[in-house]
Amino acid sequence: MHPPGPSEFQCGRFRLALTRPLVMGILNITPDSFYDGARFLPHEAALARAHQMVDEGADLIDIGGESTRPGAQAVPLNQELGRVLPMIKALREIGIPLSIDTHKPEVMRAALAEGVDLINDIWGFRQPGALEQIKQSSCGLCVMHMSGDPQTMQKAPSYQDVASEVAAFLQARIVALEAAGIERTRMSVDPGFGFGKTLEHNYTLLARLAQLAPADVPLLIGVSRKSMLGAVTGRPANERAAASIAAAICAAERGARIIRVHDVALTVDALKVWHAVRTADTGQ
Repeated sequence: MHPPGPSEFQCGRFRLALTRPLVMGILNITPDSFYDGARFLPHEAALARAHQMVDEGADLIDIGGESTRPGAQAVPLNQELGRVLPMIKALREIGIPLSIDTHKPEVMRAALAEGVDLINDIWGFRQPGALEQIKQSSCGLCVMHMSGDPQTMQKAPSYQDVASEVAAFLQARIVALEAAGIERTRMSVDPGFGFGKTLEHNYTLLARLAQLAPADVPLLIGVSRKSMLGAVTGRPANERAAASIAAAICAAERGARIIRVHDVALTVDALKVWHAVRTADTGQ
């Protein structure tokens, strides 16, 4: 049974209803992302993909200018700004919230000045200066769990109880954000699949998803085309659409409110069917 959860999410210019799982489309403006690296690096290609995702039913678009795949190298600040700011400017009036996937406070500040609606931070707003950039805004936040950093996170990650430890980390970050004056209505949390976790850790987190966040803070899940799916199916990243949809349905069934994906149209359709069945079963 789908567990109860928050009804709305404050996301910059938008207040999103959470009566069904929302779909966040991924727009990587990078040459080295694990699945779509370089595909949308040209400005025109990225713009076309963003509009296509809106047509396919995306509820949000997450713009990234620096790959965070395992082993990825850091991108200089000016290069990241040069990739993402023109895209935010071009898409600001696209009609759905824009998210920026960054951990750099300077990028947060510049993106917010351009009107971005959500900051998606793999470091959970732990970098010096990050909280200061978001305190005075109305942007939504995604707080992610990561063990280590992208260069080292997959080198023998270890936990006593991965679900309990990830839940404790996310709860601690929620408390820290509240102490900084940020309302829970602006927060979402992400357990960080693949960010310092083994295959077993990832599937344990997916199975125990409902235990990872307070009932009034929405879970944002990103498993699309990741290696955890390839390990089970034996398929490369470009053949993991079906596995990604299956994982999205598993996440929705366990309470995920926002699903971050590459395959927007397929995921939207799958979640519509899941939601229709749930509504027929529960009347909600």
